[in-house]
Amino acid sequence: MLDVSDAVRAEIGEAEADRLLAGENDPGDYDCTSCRTRGNTNQERTSTVLFVGEETAVLAFAHAACIPSQVVTVSEDQLQGAVRSITANETAPPAGQPASSLAGQPAAPSAGQPEPSAAPAPPSPGVPSPAAPPATAPQDSGARQAVLGVTCGQVLIDDTPHPALVVEPTGPIARPGSDGPGDDFLPLLIEQGFMPVTEVGRLPAPVAGWSVLVAMGRLHAVFQPPATPGGQPVPWWQAHQPLAVTEGWRTAAAKNHTVVVYAAPAGSIGQQPREDLMREALEKAAASGVLVAGTMPLTGT
Repeated sequence: MLDVSDAVRAEIGEAEADRLLAGENDPGDYDCTSCRTRGNTNQERTSTVLFVGEETAVLAFAHAACIPSQVVTVSEDQLQGAVRSITANETAPPAGQPASSLAGQPAAPSAGQPEPSAAPAPPSPGVPSPAAPPATAPQDSGARQAVLGVTCGQVLIDDTPHPALVVEPTGPIARPGSDGPGDDFLPLLIEQGFMPVTEVGRLPAPVAGWSVLVAMGRLHAVFQPPATPGGQPVPWWQAHQPLAVTEGWRTAAAKNHTVVVYAAPAGSIGQQPREDLMREALEKAAASGVLVAGTMPLTGT
């Protein structure tokens, strides 16, 4: 009952695809790479999902009801992190018991609490500054590089929980090529399609070309459009190690297939220990005119 898309077949080859479909190499029981619950290739339709890095590829499985069979391109570091997380899961506590999150952080919070990132991650090398226009921004080594903090949580919009990311830099963001003291974080994002938020209870418009990568049930990165037409998306924010998210966040993401990404200047939101406090901070930032947002599709989940 395996689905092998043409894209996956092209990557793994006809012979391997035929062996999978014949049941020779199918895993039987598996953990869905999207919702992380158990599945069985002999009892339910299952999608093959191939994660491809620069040097390594990993074939994973997911409920066909969660995601279709597809190829997901990730960085080699992300792929190796996913492999390490799979290895760790082999000795993880049974479902329903908390497991330690990455980078020595406490266990992932229970549903109803925001999830701070394991560590703030700077933009990847080659990206002049967060959300700088990728097609035109010069590679200015003197531009200030912000460290972006990301918090995961759920936001209630029209009585429906939506998975959300709140992005806040640790300091002002200068426009590439500028040596002034100003903070251009919001103008740069608005130029990329983010919109000012006046009501947190209203779903933001989509941001073209941006996406959120969740692989193996963990948050890996936020991608911005490629630097050149036809190129690969560029990581805008990337976790040092894949970030564990709660089951509630994953469930909402699998249902909506999108993530709401909020962004505010340094000092506007802060690390909030509960989702109700995070919402209060978002509403205050919106009322002050310092909150932008956009919805982004999920990649890989």
